Amino acid sequence: MYEAEDQTQLAAPPHVQRRVLRVLGTSITLLPPVRDQARADLGFDIVFEEMDFLDCQRQAAMRPDGYDVYEQCFHNLDIVWFWGALQPIDIARIAEWDNISDLVKLGGVSKYAGRGLGDAPVKKLYIQPGGFLGSKPSRHISMLPTVHNMDSFGFDARVFGTGTDPRPSWAWLLDRRAKGRIALVDEPAIGFFDAALAAEASGELEFADIGNMTIDEINALMKLLERKRVEGYFCGTWRGGEEAASLAEAGSVAVQSMWSPVYGKLRAARPHFIEAAPTEGYRAWHGGASLSRHLRGAVLDMAYEYLNWWLSGFAGAVMARQGYYISNPARARDHLCPEEWAYWYEGAAAARDLAGPTGETTVKAGERRAGGAYTDRARKIVIWNTVMDEYNYAARAWDRFVRRVQDGGEA
Repeated sequence: MYEAEDQTQLAAPPHVQRRVLRVLGTSITLLPPVRDQARADLGFDIVFEEMDFLDCQRQAAMRPDGYDVYEQCFHNLDIVWFWGALQPIDIARIAEWDNISDLVKLGGVSKYAGRGLGDAPVKKLYIQPGGFLGSKPSRHISMLPTVHNMDSFGFDARVFGTGTDPRPSWAWLLDRRAKGRIALVDEPAIGFFDAALAAEASGELEFADIGNMTIDEINALMKLLERKRVEGYFCGTWRGGEEAASLAEAGSVAVQSMWSPVYGKLRAARPHFIEAAPTEGYRAWHGGASLSRHLRGAVLDMAYEYLNWWLSGFAGAVMARQGYYISNPARARDHLCPEEWAYWYEGAAAARDLAGPTGETTVKAGERRAGGAYTDRARKIVIWNTVMDEYNYAARAWDRFVRRVQDGGEA
């Protein structure tokens, strides 16, 4: 959580109550530069409550009166939506709707691009008759698409080498060369699929539909992971970027699940800890913002102002500087310098050092982003972060595995 804010800048005249919008979300989007600029542009206070993925989802579902806007990911939407915690978003009130990318509206950046298995955002985007979520376009949506990315893993080039021969593979997350120095992200809709991709890429297992496994397939994957755990392959798990960065900085990991902002946090590990562009393709995710069911009148109007502000360009530029993309990139380009746009979206070498969201240097001159241009990366999505039909069963099995990794026992 960020340090306490300077309340003097929020002071209102005597007897005047300042309007407040409460935003519940994760570290992906709840960044001080975003909050501060939104406050300045919109003229009302914005309070962020940051949690990890699982706690955020739980809070959103069970306490909808405790927030106004829910910022999360499409794969975390089902439970919150079907608990009745959210209300439809009217696209007629979204100024940039026509400029939102086909990646979310249609499932791919072009009709020839792969759609990816699992919870592609379009499957949960539109509200269907009866209140269900689906891909058939309608006037109302469940979540306004905003930030997204194609994730992979980070690896130590001193262990696996550099270049493209051999090309990085998800199999490296189960590779004997990294035994004792492998870490996974602890989130059953994310880390579970990193492990599944590794199991398929290594030839250990094969799934009929990796985006919607059967109980037998889940059991087979967990049996494989447990065997690897007993053999000493895993050194830990993590839930936040700071934890992931600490593992890499300490030299504890040779390969691990990674999120883009983590690379910018590396210092001692920076020369040798590299972002992978997996030969099998990426695991992708798409975030957005939803409206709490209780919103009415003036507060609902404030929430729509905030949603529209998110697509006005500034927030998209902040997201780019930590390695993420926005659903209407043309507006973000107006807030990025040419060198930033060329590096983050076009795959060019950095013409100079580039700063992250809070001003620190995160990209060195001459560096190129793994995977290249945005469209190249987006065409190689193999699976989206996913809540499967057997999610509850998989989540319980995953939790048992994680606890055993963390304590080394037989929990």
